[in-house]
Amino acid sequence: MKSNNISKERKEYLNKLRKEKLYVFITQIFILVAFIIIWELLANMEIIDSFITSKPSRILATFINLKSNELINHIAVTTFETIVGFLVGTVLGIIIAILLWWSKFLEKVLDPYLVVLNSLPKVALRTNYYFMGRSRNTCNYRNGYGNIFSSYNIRNFEWF
Repeated sequence: MKSNNISKERKEYLNKLRKEKLYVFITQIFILVAFIIIWELLANMEIIDSFITSKPSRILATFINLKSNELINHIAVTTFETIVGFLVGTVLGIIIAILLWWSKFLEKVLDPYLVVLNSLPKVALRTNYYFMGRSRNTCNYRNGYGNIFSSYNIRNFEWF
């Protein structure tokens, strides 16, 4: 269909839609720019703590200096670990599902354990922080009492 066959009312309607889209886009950009400017001003006037929320100028400077502060390397490592973890979890999950589907005996043996694991909050299944650069004896909780499996609790056993 050629554009010459469009009626005058249709052209006006399409122009009205284009203008509305443009107004919405300009307003969205204005809100974003205003937010960034207000954020920068509040951080500079120390109304908000720039240590916690940073400030746009510092974020921009960090992105400009990506090569010198190795942020790209850290992003690459995090992305790689995320993808590998997802793939390993998916492959292991599929293999375990196939094994449980094929073997009724294995399904009956592992069923209560899988039910218990499924009912646990996923946060409780996290690994210890000991492998993430923290000290061996530290814990997020007071004196290590919150983490049952910490090495502090094993060496210094006390009842809760």
